[in-house]
Amino acid sequence: MDILGDTKIDFIGKKKYSFILSAVFILLGIVALIGIVIGKANLGIDFAGGVNVQLKFDKPVEIDKARKILASGGFANADLQEFTEGHKLLIRLKGTGADMKGLSDRIIDVFREGFEGNPLTVEATTEIGPVVGKRLQKDAIWAVSIALLGILVYIAWRFEFRFGVAAVIATFHDVLTVLGIFYLLNREINLLVITALLTLAGYSITDTVVVFDRIRENLRSKRKDDVVSIINRSINEVLRRTIVTSLTTLLVLLSLLVAGGEVIHNFSLALFLGVLIGTYSSVFLASPILTLWGDGGKKLLRI
Repeated sequence: MDILGDTKIDFIGKKKYSFILSAVFILLGIVALIGIVIGKANLGIDFAGGVNVQLKFDKPVEIDKARKILASGGFANADLQEFTEGHKLLIRLKGTGADMKGLSDRIIDVFREGFEGNPLTVEATTEIGPVVGKRLQKDAIWAVSIALLGILVYIAWRFEFRFGVAAVIATFHDVLTVLGIFYLLNREINLLVITALLTLAGYSITDTVVVFDRIRENLRSKRKDDVVSIINRSINEVLRRTIVTSLTTLLVLLSLLVAGGEVIHNFSLALFLGVLIGTYSSVFLASPILTLWGDGGKKLLRI
């Protein structure tokens, strides 16, 4: 299937606009990162500490009645989420501080008493103290940082140092943008979202490497051409491949987003947004950054 045909888009000529847009995205991501560190973001119990209880009832449950039962039991601050199938409820209670032990059991007892004629089954319980939550926050930041460092080393070894810097900036941009959008939408940020961000980093760098490979091939074969025209030509040559790959990936993620259920909804959303943003950055950000190097992009290592 051939789409678009032979394009001759001047991507480098539009770098000023793409850089401004990317700067806004990165700024939003930095604000989100600060919000996470100071505890202002919508953190899941993985990071904030708390309990997570998933219950399955034999009969349908009225969500309003469930909220009243929680409030009467002293858990008015708990978040309640209803699953569309299976008569299930997910109860989250964040930042409980001390006295964490046995908190999930007390929540279960409240529902057993409140829905006496509707037997329930405990499908899953999680209890995380605030100290563990803080440790998980630090571990998540380290995980993303180590991933970015690994990308820099790999691309610098495979191509050239400036390619590595461009790839890391683009990947960092993608991760921060998704994080910023989640922060803006007040979506819960938990370990599953961090997993999605690390997965996104891998996808983003793969897409960027395809463009860099074509740039390297053209640098070898078209030695008399200037670097800017080579980069533009290279992006246009792989544009169809980039779009087709992204569209097929987005179709899979869209199916997960719509039919995957509540448990992986944020995970699917993070990946869906990440693929869109990663496709943009591999075309409009990673390669144009190469032209900002000390020589203005007039010289690149032609290997």
